[in-house]
Amino acid sequence: MAATKPTKILSVKDQIAEQLRSDIISGEMPPQTKLNEKELAERFGLSRGPIRDVILQLTKEGLLISRNNCGASVNSVLDPKLQKLMIKLRRSIEEYAVTELNGSLNEQHFADLEDILASLQDALEREDYTEVTKIDISFHQYLIYQAGGEELVNIWYPYVMRMRLNYKRITSSSECVNEHRAILEALKAQDSATAIKAIKHNIK
Repeated sequence: MAATKPTKILSVKDQIAEQLRSDIISGEMPPQTKLNEKELAERFGLSRGPIRDVILQLTKEGLLISRNNCGASVNSVLDPKLQKLMIKLRRSIEEYAVTELNGSLNEQHFADLEDILASLQDALEREDYTEVTKIDISFHQYLIYQAGGEELVNIWYPYVMRMRLNYKRITSSSECVNEHRAILEALKAQDSATAIKAIKHNIK
């Protein structure tokens, strides 16, 4: 049976990381923005140690880049050729995941995924595109986790986060939700071939 990810209470460092991800995804912190540890420590009311840990975490995710003697800054948008490669790599992982999941998801998993799609619809109706992006990621991350646990998530996550820096593909709420629903319906039907086609259509 596929694994069920436990509900986690976010630590202070995780909350700060989540806020900085939102700032980067929303464009509030655009590419090349330098991060100042002292200013961030003051903003969040912490010492510089935890801030340094968060910066390291986001660097591993690909959202930040650190250079010797220059500190950390928001990573640049990928070159089109590298973006194309990143899409190919991400698709390969997700195609593997849905193949692994074929027939292993139960009604609770499907209910969880329906809840994610409902949240996605709500965020789109509110035109909160930062939240849309995060919920979009959570839908795919749920599937990745069910297929291979944290190990597969850790392989996949840097690709999807790096791609978020160039995420301008949302055109309509119906299109966005329908693309994800096509993946879900194929999984419900235990049709991995159709699920793979739906993933290819969604990840562009």
